[in-house]
Amino acid sequence: MSEQINHHRRRFFGMTAIAIAAAEFGIAGAAAAQSAPAASLPVMKSGTNTSFEALKQIKTDVLDIGYAEAGKADGPVVLLLHGWPYDIYSFVDVAPLLASAGYRVIVPYLRGYGTTRFLDDKTPRNGQPSALAADMIALLDALDIEKAVIAGYDWGGRTANIMAALWPERCKAMVSVSGYLIGSQEANKKPLPPKAELAWWYQFYFATERGRLGYEANRHDFAKLIWQTASPKWNFDDATFDRSAAAFDNPDHVEIVIHNYRWRLDLVDGEAKYDAYEKQLAALPMIAVPTITMEGDANGAPHPEPSAYAGKFSGKYEHRTIGGGIGHNLPQEAPQAFAQAVIDVDRF
Repeated sequence: MSEQINHHRRRFFGMTAIAIAAAEFGIAGAAAAQSAPAASLPVMKSGTNTSFEALKQIKTDVLDIGYAEAGKADGPVVLLLHGWPYDIYSFVDVAPLLASAGYRVIVPYLRGYGTTRFLDDKTPRNGQPSALAADMIALLDALDIEKAVIAGYDWGGRTANIMAALWPERCKAMVSVSGYLIGSQEANKKPLPPKAELAWWYQFYFATERGRLGYEANRHDFAKLIWQTASPKWNFDDATFDRSAAAFDNPDHVEIVIHNYRWRLDLVDGEAKYDAYEKQLAALPMIAVPTITMEGDANGAPHPEPSAYAGKFSGKYEHRTIGGGIGHNLPQEAPQAFAQAVIDVDRF
């Protein structure tokens, strides 16, 4: 499995890649380039960019992962992880900012999104959180990346949290929107207050066959409704939404999404190969890697208060609330603040 890592092999290939990049681009002192870049960034407003320079594919043990890449091949790596129902375009303005600061930026489509595909038709379309995190460790392995700053929101924030908890040696630092998002099936059995339960309406809808059929038939309209309610002050246009909505046409998208939310309520099984991970995560482990958590001041999606999770981070830690009507899709709505947090946490 992908978690069984030969550290010496990966370190060798990582240093080889640095040497090749240095020779190709005429860069002196390639090893020095791995230190944190300067903190200053050009001004970047949301919606400045509409595309990525490079879209690539790479195979792991389970997936053929589609991803965008920006920046120098020998730069320190940042892995940017999107949520649901969003895609890599959440980072279309963040990626060039970080690239301009010297980073190598990797922005993958999660399983069930965009151009990411399963290699085997028989592989379970499993959306459980630990599976998504294992996918990203496998991606780092496939790219011969030893360690990266991990940053994400929503599903991507949860994936980043799990990576930092289970594979801290692979995470240099972390930026997590809405803080500590690790949960378990057992914890999810406890009812929430009625107002909080109402905010999770779509999870209960997806628990029914009617919900699965409804999402399959109306995934684009469904996603737009989530965008509007999760970011009530974000006036995105149709072109912005449509760029991301194309990612939901992935043939595995509906199955992954439905499984993810049903798994959380213990309505479906996961895969046995992830049981050991889930056992560790059920203990709600502390996260020791340097972390900045973030929250928009107008997040309309379910999210915990910062005070509820501050104690889950045992390393260097800071929380930032971003004002100005910023909603759930924080990196796309406030790319400058998100990119700055990545740079700052890398310098902790």
